[in-house]
Formats: sequence, structure tokens, C-alpha cells
Amino acid sequence: MAYDVIVIGSGPGGYPAAIRASQLGFKTAIIERELLGGICLNWGCIPTKALLKSAQVYENIKHASSYGLSVVDGKQDFGAVIKRSRGVADKMSKGVAFLMRKNKIDVIMGNAKIISKGKIEVTGSDNNKQTVESKYIIIATGGRSRELPNLKQDGKKIIGYREAMILPQQPKSMIVVGSGAIGSEFAYFYNSMGTKVTIVEFMPRIVPVEDEEISKELEKQYKKQGIEIMTSATVEKADTSGAGVRATVKKQDGSTVTLEADILLSAVGVVANVENLGLEEAGIKTDRGKIVVDKFLQTNVPGFYAIGDCTPNQALAHKASREGIVAAEHIAFTEKKTSHQPEPLDYGNIPGCTYCSPEISSVGMTEKAAKEAGINIKIGKFPFMASGKATAAGATEGFVKVIYDAKYGELLGAHMIGYNVTELIAEVVTARKLETTGHEILQAVHPHPTMSEAVKEATAVAYGEATDI
Repeated sequence: MAYDVIVIGSGPGGYPAAIRASQLGFKTAIIERELLGGICLNWGCIPTKALLKSAQVYENIKHASSYGLSVVDGKQDFGAVIKRSRGVADKMSKGVAFLMRKNKIDVIMGNAKIISKGKIEVTGSDNNKQTVESKYIIIATGGRSRELPNLKQDGKKIIGYREAMILPQQPKSMIVVGSGAIGSEFAYFYNSMGTKVTIVEFMPRIVPVEDEEISKELEKQYKKQGIEIMTSATVEKADTSGAGVRATVKKQDGSTVTLEADILLSAVGVVANVENLGLEEAGIKTDRGKIVVDKFLQTNVPGFYAIGDCTPNQALAHKASREGIVAAEHIAFTEKKTSHQPEPLDYGNIPGCTYCSPEISSVGMTEKAAKEAGINIKIGKFPFMASGKATAAGATEGFVKVIYDAKYGELLGAHMIGYNVTELIAEVVTARKLETTGHEILQAVHPHPTMSEAVKEATAVAYGEATDI
């Protein structure tokens, strides 16, 4: 079968790429080896948010008296929580299948391997092989849980994020190695459910990619919730010969301590799925385990594009989605189906979100990065304890922090921690895209009472115009 565009992988980058290619008039197919929607929809972004929502509801029940309510016998059913999460993922996967039919995209199930320029061999679950051809191929194979040499995952006692979503029974205790988005989210979920959680982080602070003040605030809130935290620490080895896991942890001063738990969750990042794809045979360049691409997501071999977690830059679903659309539109521009070249992504304006509680969101420069760049900056910070909406919601933890260029008023970055802040960051992303200044943020009337007005209030602090703190 011959196509104009074939996309390998149906995750949050792959399926939008296929849809956009079809919209632009290309005969399109998508190859998927497991489930439509990829890791994000089936084993990542979506089902974890379902788990976290259950945890948040449970937390609200436990603190119902704070809202003047009485809840009798409020208990959690761990199995039902897991079942709900899987149901949400299944529903969304079926939604992607509908979108494929709606956009007349052929879905080919199986493992893909590039055998020559424009040709892909697909091996189905029954080991039957078929060859499909296309002038353009978009590689969107995503990533998987990174495995440390001394923490080999057995799927039972030492697990990755996939197993963490479908444990048959709730562990009484858990060690979480790594405090990025995956580690922090699961730490919150299991702790809320009643599991004793200890985070072990190699770096000096948790959520180390975030602004330092964000890290400090999350650590403070997590300790208040009962999560134990060890930073500047490494797991040297893990013994699974007993009933649970005995982890030997080396601390910053060189001393070691042994932690015992039912389960150890390894959450030390992801690695790209680039093996057994035929990249070497096709001559497609990789660097440090990632496919090398240009600003339009083209590889070094004409006709081949790559997007998402198998390429450099942030491993984020929304980044992959936009890359998929850019790749499809660039193919259309190359084939003269459109007259306008797509705009390359600005990787400095990609928001990051962590859906623990309190939530974290950020975009642009941290305070440290701005200072290291030698920029004279204005900083404003607005605490949610001064927000009427946050107080009414009983969610006064955290703050919004904004960073402006003192000379030109450019909004360099924003960093938020608190209730629902993953919904607030889009304003800053849009503002930065439009090159908005601090004065324009102040002139834009924000609704009251809302959590979102904290962006304006933080800006007012930066410019010495605060009226609410």
C-alpha cells in the first residue's frame, strides 16, 4: 500500500500529525504497535490525572469539616480508583480511533521498521509482515521509563510508571527515586491514599528543573503532608530478596542509610524509543539516544521527520503535538500544497506542568537563569494566602512569581505553585508569544475573585503598584 504520509506512533505527537496531514490533502496512515493514543493517553498524562483527581477528592473528604461539612465513613477503594483511571484512558483511546476514522486515516497495527527510503515493514502481533510505502515518514515513537543499571525494574518490587498505575493492591510503603514530574505526582498520589512515601532525589532539591523558590515550597508542603524527602542522595543498590525492597541510600556526606519499603518506584526520567526502527540502515542521525532534527523537524535524510520524545528538547505531550503539526505543515509547504512555511517552535516558551498537589507550572526563565544571563530584572511574587478566591477554596498554599526585564518590561518567565495553577500558565505563554510587557498585563483587567488575577497581582508587586498585599 502506498501513502503520501506515514506516521510511526500514535501518541500526542503522532496522531495530531496524521490528522493535520490528512486535513492538508495527503493520503495518510498511522502505525501503532500497542494502543492508539500512545503512552501519554494510555499510560501517562491522562490516566495519572485520573488517579490524582481521585486523590484530591479523597483529600477534600478528609478535610470536609474545614468547609463546614460532615462526611461519615469516607474511605478510599484503591482497586476502584485504579479501575476508574483505566476507564478514563480506554475512553480517550477510543476517541483517538474515532478521530482516525473521521479524518480517513488508515490505522496499521504492528511494529514498524524502516527497510529503505520510503518503505516500512510492519510486523503484526501474529508475526505476519506487510510493507507500506510513503514519500514522507514522520517518526513519533515516544519514550519509555529510564532504567538505572543498579535499579533493574522487575515489574513487581522495583517498578516504573506503568506498573505504578495498575498495582493490584496498595503498598503500605514506597520509595520514589527521582522527584521530577513523574516521581512527584506518584509520591503525592500514594501518600494521599495512605502509603508511607519517601522521595530520594540525586539533586540538591526536589523538582530540580523548577525555580528554586518553587522547589522549596513543594518540599515544605510535601513534608507537611507526611512525605519524607532525601535530597543530594543516591540509591546505590536495592535488595529484593526479602518480602519487600531494602534500598541502600548514599547521602551527601558519604554515609549510607538503608530504607525498607514494599515497592520502589524508579522515576528517573525517560529514554527515547529509537531501537530496532532501522534508523542506522536508513542513515538517520542520532545523538545521545535522540533523533537529530532541524527547526522544521526534518532529519538529515530527506523525506524523514521526527517529533516528540524521540527528539531533543522537552519531553512534553503538548510540545510533541505542536511539533507534529509543524512537520505536517512543512511537508505541505514542500509539496506546494500551502504557500506559507510553518513557524518553528520557540522551545523557550513551552510551559511545563506537574500535577501534584499543590500543582506546579512554569514557562520561560527562572530567576537564577535570568541573573546568570546578566539581565537586570524585576521580580514580583503574590502569595495565594492573599487571594480571596484561594481563601474561599481553602487552597492558600503557594504563590505566583513573575520575572520581568527591568529595562524593556519583557515578561521573561513565570513560576507558579498552588491550586489549579496548571490552568493559569497559558495566560503567560500567550503573553510571552505576543511580547507583552508588564505594563500591559497591569492594564488588562483580570476578573475578581479568581486565582488567575494572581498573575496581575504578582506583576503589580514587581512594579511597586501592589494594592492587595
